Amino acid sequence: MAAKTDSRLIFTYGTLKRGFPNHGLMENLINGGDAVLVGEYTTVEAFPLVCGPYGIPYLINIRGAGHRVQGEMYKVNGSGLGQLDDLEGIEIGHYERLPVNVVGDCGENLASEAYFAHRSFGEGMWKMCGQVGLEEFTMESSKKYERKEDRPPNRDYLQDIRNFISNGH
Repeated sequence: MAAKTDSRLIFTYGTLKRGFPNHGLMENLINGGDAVLVGEYTTVEAFPLVCGPYGIPYLINIRGAGHRVQGEMYKVNGSGLGQLDDLEGIEIGHYERLPVNVVGDCGENLASEAYFAHRSFGEGMWKMCGQVGLEEFTMESSKKYERKEDRPPNRDYLQDIRNFISNGH
């Protein structure tokens, strides 16, 4: 595991943003000294941003498709990064943390990382969503989001994703 002092820039585009359902984790990391809000940023390149099962937002690693995506940048240390990786299901193949270049309102470019839909299903999800994406995960988009505790218990989430890609639900 990374040391508490190692840090990464993490671009958030969905439920971890301020005002959204999972931002409580970011607040806890900030209050514990494990993260700092850097500001609002937009991806330099276009990427698909779609909502899958349970209204969960996914950034898809297909450069040049979709839109330039708006979000927030956080500087997160190793301890905080582990907690984010756990939330995003890195070890089970739900998301993967990959490099992404972003630009701030003042024109500053930063190399950062973001949580992308895992490569095993990302492209299929983009196709299932009609290759139409969002520029931003908004409050309106988030109305379809179901928190983990509100989802059916004992579900294989990756199977739910495969079902969504196969038949749209």
